[in-house]
Amino acid sequence: MESLNLIDSLFVFMLAAVVGYHVIHKVPPLLHTPLMSATNAISAIAVVGALLVTGANGSKPATILGAIAVAAAVTNVVGGFLITDRILKMFNKKKAK
Repeated sequence: MESLNLIDSLFVFMLAAVVGYHVIHKVPPLLHTPLMSATNAISAIAVVGALLVTGANGSKPATILGAIAVAAAVTNVVGGFLITDRILKMFNKKKAK
């Protein structure tokens, strides 16, 4: 299998970012919580993949980009859980005393 060069990899990354933005942008607020659960699971897979890239004995730029990918994916997972928790708290109404 032929490996992708840097330009091809950046093109795939930018394409995924644009498509992801347009897909998420169209989601109604009511569906946001279930969607965040699915994206958190996908981001967890991305964390594992980024860790594999970072830990591989590849070139220095690949290791640096892998470390950036780990940081971005972990930030995405943590932020997703925080947002999901906040949205779920909005639906929990306190009992009137």
